Amino acid sequence: MPLTPRTPSPLSRRTLLRALGGGAALGGLAGCGVPAAYVAAGDRAVPDRSAIDKRLTWANWPLYIDTDDDDSTRRPTLDAFEKRTGTSVDYVEEINDNDEFFGKISPALMNHQQTGRDLIVMSDWMCARFVRLGWVQEMDRARQPNVTKHLDPLLRSPAFDPGRKHTVPWQSGITGIAYDRRRLGREIRHVKDLWASDLKGRVTLLSGLDEAFALLMQANGVDITRWTPDDFHEVCDQVEKYVRSGQIRRFTGNDYTKDLVTGDVLACQAYSGDVIQLQADNPDIRFVVPEEGAELWSDSLMIPDRALHKSNAERLVDYYYAPEVAAELAAWVNYVCPVPAARDVLAASKDEDTAALAENPLIFPDARMRERLVIARDITSEERGEYTRRWNVIVGL
Repeated sequence: MPLTPRTPSPLSRRTLLRALGGGAALGGLAGCGVPAAYVAAGDRAVPDRSAIDKRLTWANWPLYIDTDDDDSTRRPTLDAFEKRTGTSVDYVEEINDNDEFFGKISPALMNHQQTGRDLIVMSDWMCARFVRLGWVQEMDRARQPNVTKHLDPLLRSPAFDPGRKHTVPWQSGITGIAYDRRRLGREIRHVKDLWASDLKGRVTLLSGLDEAFALLMQANGVDITRWTPDDFHEVCDQVEKYVRSGQIRRFTGNDYTKDLVTGDVLACQAYSGDVIQLQADNPDIRFVVPEEGAELWSDSLMIPDRALHKSNAERLVDYYYAPEVAAELAAWVNYVCPVPAARDVLAASKDEDTAALAENPLIFPDARMRERLVIARDITSEERGEYTRRWNVIVGL
């Protein structure tokens, strides 16, 4: 069937870290030496029912999969998987916030119980928490030839999960800078450009600690794969200065898009996927990967401990790494596609709008952009409490 691009309504995938909530408190267990929280590798699996029970349950975020234009309850790629494999998928759009969902399923995981889910999608900084706690199972790459062959080399080995043994990116994105070229009257190429005098009071930064810090460190020339406590506190000192001077208008979640559209803000820290949506209505809105670099992030698939249908889940993950399937998904969600080979599939489309997606660097970053994209080292459990307290004071949480 022809691939038709579809831009869903803006919805946060990278949400505000609510570090004082129940989920964050549970996450701290890994750094407090609480033995009940960690699950050893040998205690994570149960007998797999996949061969005799052709189904699985998959928890994902809303608006994060292709749907039929005439029937929003139908999901073409998922329907095709069910038809091809005879496996029934209970697809549940129940994840609206990383910490909230962590808090929802953590009691079962820390008590060595089943979550009722065979596959979940979390942002990589939260995936790091699951991996450290031993709450997800290693995937069998022998069942995943597409993942082995087609996973983007940039995403293959983050610091929190070397070799991507426990996680597989669902979709990726870039944290960079968005700005209105017409209203600003010039280009932005560096993070330091945000601190120009003509932008005073017209700049926003992201409020979530995990979302904000890496780009700001890169502006200081820091290798964000191995940043240090001194690097973090230097960034905080700088941000505090710009808050006091009035340079920073406010800190935001995904609502920065409203300020950018109205012109209340001229430049802001932003996500690539949001900017694609904004550009459909206003081509003067630009997204830039600064010369110093930008953070490449992912929302990744994981199989929780004691999942009853592990093989079925592994097969589903691998199905979405077939280039033609990845292309159909990319044409709908418009995030950075973790399957570079999907680009050729889109380019070959007879539909001009679809073929044009293959040339969009915010879906398939070009060679120069790829050189500047880095996966940041995540904040460890031991660091999180101190860093969150300082960041929340600056942000005003």
